[in-house]
Parts: sequence; structure tokens; C-alpha cells
Amino acid sequence: MQKKWLACTAIAITLNACQGGTDPSPKSADKAKDSVQITKPAATQTAGYNASRNVYFGDLHIHTKNSFDAYIFNVRTTPADVYRFALGETVTHPSGFDMTLQGPPLDFVAATDHGAYMGILPAMDNPDSPLSDLELAKKMFGTTDQDTIIRNFQTVGQSVRSGIPLPGMYDRDLVDRTWQDATSTADKYYHPGKLTTFSAYEFTAVTTRSDSGGTFAGGNLHRNVVFKDKAPDRLFSVLESNNPEDLWDWMDEERAEGRDVLAIPHNSNVSDGKMFDLIQYDGGEIDADYTSQRLRNEPIVEMTQVKGTSETHPALSPNDEFANFEIYELLLGSPTKSKINGSYIREALARGLALEKATGTNPYEFGLIGSSDSHVVAGAYDENDYWSKVGVVDGTAAQRGSVPPGGEKTWEGVDRDVHAENWFSKWGASGYAAVWAEENTRESIFDGMKRRETYATSGPRIRLRFFGGDMNVDMLNAADMVDQAYSAGVPMGGKLSLDGAPKFMAWAARDPRGAPLERLQIVKSWHTAAGPKEAIYDMACSDGAKPDQATHRCPDNGASVDLSTCTPSTGEGDPELKAVWTDPDYEAGVSAAYYVRVLENPTCRWSTWDALKAGVERHPDLPATLRERAWSSPIWTSASN
Repeated sequence: MQKKWLACTAIAITLNACQGGTDPSPKSADKAKDSVQITKPAATQTAGYNASRNVYFGDLHIHTKNSFDAYIFNVRTTPADVYRFALGETVTHPSGFDMTLQGPPLDFVAATDHGAYMGILPAMDNPDSPLSDLELAKKMFGTTDQDTIIRNFQTVGQSVRSGIPLPGMYDRDLVDRTWQDATSTADKYYHPGKLTTFSAYEFTAVTTRSDSGGTFAGGNLHRNVVFKDKAPDRLFSVLESNNPEDLWDWMDEERAEGRDVLAIPHNSNVSDGKMFDLIQYDGGEIDADYTSQRLRNEPIVEMTQVKGTSETHPALSPNDEFANFEIYELLLGSPTKSKINGSYIREALARGLALEKATGTNPYEFGLIGSSDSHVVAGAYDENDYWSKVGVVDGTAAQRGSVPPGGEKTWEGVDRDVHAENWFSKWGASGYAAVWAEENTRESIFDGMKRRETYATSGPRIRLRFFGGDMNVDMLNAADMVDQAYSAGVPMGGKLSLDGAPKFMAWAARDPRGAPLERLQIVKSWHTAAGPKEAIYDMACSDGAKPDQATHRCPDNGASVDLSTCTPSTGEGDPELKAVWTDPDYEAGVSAAYYVRVLENPTCRWSTWDALKAGVERHPDLPATLRERAWSSPIWTSASN
């Protein structure tokens, strides 16, 4: 079964996936996002400086040919191409077509290649490198026998999973040189006020199951490690240790040497319940030392990306009608489903509060971001221009299962590809990291991430503010609304200690390229002796409607989509939603976490767009539409209120 599952590697080979190539030469572009200048900047500040903070959109999860699982799928682009794409330039997909951002250039970005074996596979495929003489290199790159290639490439995944380096293949000096080249490239493309680049890489920890059969299959404990400015000459990968707590020790040492750094967990949805566990990695009890170290090193987590959204699961949130959003459940490289409990963020917020009550410390006070996890250097953020993730195995609509295979017009009687059905078709066009910061610089954006004034989007560049404290409705229409809110309370990512029921203010504005906004919600998560609890309240409704007092829900605004053209209906939805809200079910002495979720009107999912462009029947088992959204970082209230 596992061999069949990983046969996608063989498909890559038949499409010339493992042959050498030249780096593409993207078209030139020099676009910069316009920044709103509210306060006059000092000489040392950029032109867009704003003491009340601007929102900046970026992607902190992108792979290049230096990642072992990108090069094998014919990816030949480099970290420099990541930054060129972010600037608005065109880069080339491994399948040969152009990839260009539909919207404005990104504000910040990082190339995050796997630290394990960084740069090794390109060298193994290079006849001028001694690594090409390895028997393993010949079996992966010197043959066209698919079974041989699959079997030997699997050994690389097994090594990453186990943390045990492969003899001869692990050229640490080459890894160091590749990493140092990546950091110097990030420095080269860093232009304060225009594009912020970070030196970063991925720590690729994977847990295993007894039934994994010795394959790469397992629970995802991956982290992206991002440096504020200075980066070391040598990174710490799973080939040193696959225990994330050992990574934190190394990060603490780096910080002591003057190199500030943070780690961003991702794809908790397929962590097999381990990302937000109730025990430490080795089974020990979570205590104050563990909590302080985790919060110091991991202030934010990745809520959404191409391999699914980790907000919640319908089984955890049966009363949330919007919980079934881009759910992806299969363990990495496996047809086995991930355990649900311990894998989703909303439940983790409640778990953290339970741990705080039991131990006095909460390890799950984290902010939220989104990113893409693209392995082709370019994130596919738009539903109507989607190129998936991996490379030559999912670059076409037929490969990713959104149109019938073999040139058929309908799905009746066709043999569906197992990889497309269980893997590629379940992935999503997502997402962005949004950070509120004074200016577009490494210092300002990194500090925004550390204080958790961040949010995630599923693709649109929705603007979102969230404050808690002494909020009142008069602020909503004030010219200095944001300044008043900062003075009266805390922004997203903050903690409140007030008497009585907490008050919150939220504001959202649509992406001009996206759909109108349909509703603004607040999600409450807490914990009781009976277990995790949650409640969802609609704060503001579009089209002048009001939430029902009994259900706390907005009425349906009637927005729809013509699936024959993917044209949305007109006249429904708002460009802006805002509200001040007080928890009607507040209980004194009960700690809680609150975050905002804003939903757009429905639009066509990428799979529907693919079918429409091809003039074929859309996949009957895939959602035809979705509601794009954004999620704020939480605000926590303490039990002392």
C-alpha cells in the first residue's frame, strides 16, 4: 500500500523530474506597495512608518530546489526566485508555465528549505560533485527504473523521520554552504520599506506510528525557524535531534549570542495529536519551565496553508457550521488519518487554559498566521489561478484531480487516481501571514510577530483589527479609532485583566480583489471540568442585518455563485464590517481565549475554476464553493477578572 501511495515519485521520474536543469530567468519587475503615512517618519525610519501600525502581508513558508522533496519533483528554482516572485516578477513552474502574483507584491517573505540535507540532492544530480558518485545517487538519478528510484528516495525520507544521517550523503560542509548562501541571498534582497526578507529554514520533525512500516509516514511536528536579522553559519536540523524541545535549547543559545529567532509550528492538522499535546515530547509533565521556553521560542503558529486549515474540525465543533473548511486529515506520506484531538488550534486554546488552571502556566498562548508551503517557490494564493504545491506531479488540473483523467469530459466510469483523490484534490489555495507593524522592516515585522499582533488569511488580503478592553461604540466612527483602542486596551495577541465582562472591538475591510464580507464573528474558547468548550457569536452582519438574539447568528444574506461561470451574485455583502461586543455569557473566574473570524461571500473553489476552464464536469465529491476568511490572533482573559 505504501509503495502504491508513493508512486507519485515515479510519476515525477517519467516526467523528467530528476534530470538537471538551469534556473529560470524571471521577467523583471519593480513594484512596491504604497504605504499610508500617518506620522512623519524620523530620518532613520522608512517612508511608510506609522506609529499606529500598518498591516503587512507575506509568506513565511516556501521551498526551493534546495529541499530534498522539491528537487526530486523537478523544482530547479532558487531562494532568489522566491524574492523575485514576491516582488511581482514572473517565475517558471517545473511544468513550464508562468507563475505571477495576481495582487500587489508581498511585503515580507522567507525561503524555508528543509534544514535536513539542504542542497544535497542537487549535488547528487551534478556530475561535477563527488556526491554524484554515491551508489544512492546513481540509484536515484542514474536510472529510469521507477521502483528503484522510489525505493531509494524513500531512504532519504526515512533518514529525516528517524534523525539518523545516511552515511556518505550527509555532507555537512555542503549543507552549511547552502545555508550560508541562502542567508546572504536574503540579505541581498532585503529592501527596508519595500520588501522584508528573513533568513529561515524548516525543522522537519516527524513522529512515527508502530504501523508506519518504516516509511516517512507520521505526525507532523515541523517548524519554520526564522531569524530576525543575523543568522548563524550552521543551522540545527532533525539530523541533530528530532525533538522540538532540543531545537528550543539551540534557539535559546542563538538568542544569547545576539541572534534573535522564533519558530513557527505548522500543519498541526496532521500532527497525529502531538502538536498540542498535554505532555512533553518525551512524556514528561508540562511545567513552568517548559511553558516559558515554548512561549519564548514559538509565539505564533501557522493556522492555514496548502495542506489544510488547522482552526478546528467538524468533529470538535459540531455547532460551527463553518468548521468544515479545507480539512485535510492524512498523515504525511500516508493514507492513514491523523488523530484529531491535539491537532487543532481552537481545542489547543482550551487545552492551554486547562493546563494553566492545573499548573499555573499556559503553553498554548500563541498568535496566528497563514502561509503557503509552496515547493515551487511561488505560493498559489488565488482560487482562480491555482498551481498546487509540489511540482511536476500536481501542476496540471488532471494531475491534481479537478478534471477527469485521460481527457474525459465527465467523471462517470473513469478510473480515479489515488494520489489526486486522497492528496492533491484535498489541498487548498492558502494563505497569507498578516502582521501589524510600524514599518516594513525586519525589526518591526519580527517584533510584531513576537507580540502576536498577527493574523491569518486563507488567501484574500482582508484587513482585520481586534482589540479588547474598555471599548465603546463611539470609537467605531472616530477618526482616531485605532489610537483610542490602543489606549483603552490591548490588540490581538494581548492579555486582559479587567473587572466584569470583557469588551471587544473588531473591524474588517474586504480585499478589493476579493468578495464582499458576509459576517464578522467572535469565537470563544475555554475549559471546564467536562472538557474544552467553545461558543461562536456573530458580531456584525452584512446588508444592515442584526444577529438573532437567541442564536447569535446573522441571517443568510442570499449571496450565491453561478457555477456555470463562477460569477458571484451582486448586491450582497459589505466592504467593511465593525462592531463593539460584550460577552453575554461571561462567567466570573473563568479564563477564556477570544479570536475574530471574518467570512466573505461564497466564491468558486480552485477545483471548480479548473473544471470551468477545461470545459468539463466538475468533480462531484469536491466542494464547489468556499467562503474565504481571516482569523485574528486571540486575546486572553484571566480568571482573576
